[in-house]
Amino acid sequence: MKSPYDVIRRPLITEKANIDKERRNTFHFEVPMTVDRQELREGIEVVFKVHVEDVRTQIVRGKEKRMGRFLGRRPSWKKAIVTLAKDETIDLFEIV
Repeated sequence: MKSPYDVIRRPLITEKANIDKERRNTFHFEVPMTVDRQELREGIEVVFKVHVEDVRTQIVRGKEKRMGRFLGRRPSWKKAIVTLAKDETIDLFEIV
């Protein structure tokens, strides 16, 4: 059993994430590759004290990058898109 604080690496604050937050009440997070949807749901409900309606995940593949003549690859990572119950929000994202 993982700690609820171990299922979230960082929130993703991008233009698309802000639009989703306003229109669909969804929040984006970077999560470990080994976490599943149920662990993610329970972890977010415990940490932020909200009710989660839906959790969607996707694997973001690492891009190939070049440094001079050397070719490398950025690591792949997992993104979680969490939909909260109506009229609930996470205060962490209310940066004005």
